[in-house]
Amino acid sequence: MACRLLLLLLLLGSAAAQRASDLASYFGTKSRYETIHPHLLADPFSLGPPERGFPLPTATCEPIHLRALVRHGTRFPTRKQIEKLDRLHKELVHRRSVGPACRAADSLAGWKMWFRPEMDGRLAGRGRRDMSALARRLAARIPGLFSARNHLAFASSSKPRCLDSAAAFREGLRQAGHSAPADGRLKESFEVNDKLMRFFDHCEKFVKGVENNSTALREMDVFRDGPEMRSVVDKITRTLCLPAKRLDADLIQVAFFTCSFGLTIKNINSPWCALFNTDDAKVLEYLNDLKQYWKRAYGHDINSRSSCNLFQDIFKHLDQAVSESKSSRAISSPVMLQFGHAETLLPLLALMGYFRDTEPLKADNYAKQAGRQFRSGRIVPYASNLLFLLYHCEKASSPEEKYKVQILLNERLLVFPHSGETVASYSSLKNHYKALLENCHFNEVCALTKTG
Repeated sequence: MACRLLLLLLLLGSAAAQRASDLASYFGTKSRYETIHPHLLADPFSLGPPERGFPLPTATCEPIHLRALVRHGTRFPTRKQIEKLDRLHKELVHRRSVGPACRAADSLAGWKMWFRPEMDGRLAGRGRRDMSALARRLAARIPGLFSARNHLAFASSSKPRCLDSAAAFREGLRQAGHSAPADGRLKESFEVNDKLMRFFDHCEKFVKGVENNSTALREMDVFRDGPEMRSVVDKITRTLCLPAKRLDADLIQVAFFTCSFGLTIKNINSPWCALFNTDDAKVLEYLNDLKQYWKRAYGHDINSRSSCNLFQDIFKHLDQAVSESKSSRAISSPVMLQFGHAETLLPLLALMGYFRDTEPLKADNYAKQAGRQFRSGRIVPYASNLLFLLYHCEKASSPEEKYKVQILLNERLLVFPHSGETVASYSSLKNHYKALLENCHFNEVCALTKTG
């Protein structure tokens, strides 16, 4: 009998572990970086198979400038999320004291609440390791740019999780061997720059038209109250033996994210994961993607255009590097590392035309969007990074081909929209984005009209 019980417990434990693993692909912006790079689970410093690297355009090309936009590492939930979870947990504790036995509810009532309000979105220990490992991988991929003789320019959002991410990245570089040159002086600079890293806060048209507009996320709101989400809510309400009025979509989403935080922060299979199967997870992922789509990407034109300043700043420094190279001068800013948010990267990627589906994401086309490009967990998980890498190619066939660019998202090459290739001449890339570079002026784009 004892052996049978032990076998049953082992099977249940194995099922729980598999459950968390099955759900990991659907956590949206709360996904861990290893979801898209599973090999990092075994070795966080691995560069992966050779085909996943980013080789030089040709053997005669030398990288001369890197612009890296990095989302902060794994973080704790926000105070608001913690308060909602505390309310749900207390509901289950109360139910256990006054109601009949209910296995799922009683199990979660006995769960120890380990989130504290003061955590409030701060960088977790896992997030520091995310940043340190990313720094070491980038230094290994392009060691010439991360030489101690080169100047590194750091910038960050003012949020503590971003400042701490920048510090952890610097520590990773130190561990990788990037230390002070012979004179003992590190060639680094650091600034807090919310106008670039949190441009959305400074865009009045976005703040009023989207951020503070109760109708801007209508598609998300309709889906939250629609049949797919209602099915998930009803199922979990029954599983937890609660009256229908005690649970809503917001609390179900909090329970789902609690499952994700267990996996991303502690690498554990949280008991909250047992509430969901992959069908539930796909619905909850779509709910989160609707929010990101309509608030940060293609849902409203101002979402992407609010990133004009950042977009133009990237090309300003690429231009500067090309000019200095042509004049045989040292590149003044060979490496620029900037730490921000998912909300920093998504609008910029949308401005550049990436991950745009033929049909917009809407409340009534969930089934049709099963194969959508816009999956936020694949685009901006924790520690996501967008890299602009500029090369000087000495033996190019023409002057226009001497400067080439690669763009990488999460250490994988992106295909250029204008050519379908993973390498482009810098001149052709600038020509493709000519209208944005000449006409996307932040002050004009973000100004409110007289009618508001």
